[in-house]
Amino acid sequence: MMILFEDRKAAASALKELLPLAQMQRESWILIAVSEGGVALCQELNGRMKLKIDWLMGESIMAPHNPECELGRVSEMEEIVINDDLVKAFGVQYDYVYGEARRKHEEKILSKIYHYRKGRPLTSLRGKNVLLVDQGSESGLKLICAIKTVLSRSPDALFACAPVLPKEVYASIEPLCDALFCPHVLEDYIETSCYYSQLEDVSDEMIIKILGD
Repeated sequence: MMILFEDRKAAASALKELLPLAQMQRESWILIAVSEGGVALCQELNGRMKLKIDWLMGESIMAPHNPECELGRVSEMEEIVINDDLVKAFGVQYDYVYGEARRKHEEKILSKIYHYRKGRPLTSLRGKNVLLVDQGSESGLKLICAIKTVLSRSPDALFACAPVLPKEVYASIEPLCDALFCPHVLEDYIETSCYYSQLEDVSDEMIIKILGD
């Protein structure tokens, strides 16, 4: 196992070596996290730029008899991404996947929107330069679902970044956005937490404050 970063602050420093920071500030890019950890990473990236930070919320759709197997993902805009190979391999009906997506949206995502954003909708992305941010990704479904959702909101340009990604995830995401920034693309990916010495828990209070600012 290879530790790449001490913490999110170190991961943000590695990303800053690749990101066009002056352009980001000049054009007032919007930083959109795709996870709780991504919200904290956005704050580390933002620094003195004072860019808008928001969180595009979503939930995993798991296999009916295997809670470890992610069949797909649904976003707060009800965009859905499905891993068709896994759905077929497990013999799962698509009706189940879409039903679970509706249930997760109603039971989980809507309550998160009210809790963390006081019910306000996601920041308008129309005509804006958007940077999606996550701290890593095992399957890529979270980022792909976020990309699909953001593109439906008519941004001017869409970028994505993560400190570390599997090689196959990088290859699947890179063609979907204007640029993908990632300092470490790995052949044999374990899980994201393995590449950080510490990943501190991101409290509800911290997320609410960051999104409020």
